Amino acid sequence: MIDFYTAGTPNGRKVAIMLEELAIPYTEHKVDLSKNEQKSPEFIEMNPNGRIPVIVDRQGPHNKEVTVFESGAILYYLAEKYGNFLGHSLAEKAHTLQWVMFQMSAIGPMFGNYHYGMNTLTPKNPAFIERFEKEALRLLGVMEIQLSKNEYLAGQVYTIADIATYPWIIGFIKSKPEWFESKPSVRRWAQLVGERPAVKKVLP
Repeated sequence: MIDFYTAGTPNGRKVAIMLEELAIPYTEHKVDLSKNEQKSPEFIEMNPNGRIPVIVDRQGPHNKEVTVFESGAILYYLAEKYGNFLGHSLAEKAHTLQWVMFQMSAIGPMFGNYHYGMNTLTPKNPAFIERFEKEALRLLGVMEIQLSKNEYLAGQVYTIADIATYPWIIGFIKSKPEWFESKPSVRRWAQLVGERPAVKKVLP
């Protein structure tokens, strides 16, 4: 059994999608970010960085309890444990993980900062917003090139790279449709991933 500590953010949703894709039993524990529950001593014991998501696998390797934080690390752990959505050879795994890292190091921070600049930062800082919008658009261009040649981000097979990236992209497809007017391959990919039953369950 897995205990899953999460909130309604893209990083939380990517792990929820993975758990649903694997069809494994888990218990979801909602963490109220507005009350800073992620900074409580109990939560810090699980994740010293005080961020969601976190999983606690009560039946980890050798039947020992394992706690994993950071969404990318959680996706990797689950993919390795259950032998799915990662690839089999070292080359396949590396190819998948490079696109997971692309999401973690680029898509998440750049899109997240743009959202922060538009919706939270006061007073508004046009230079801040412009910087992150330009970088977000550049990253979409990278995705467009990759997806114009491949069915999914890491190739022809659905992987944790798609699971990691989709929750970030779909929100912006809805809020910033003009960004995607010249990105038909990204839109095609988002529609394909969005039709999966596990994705629909998490993001109806």
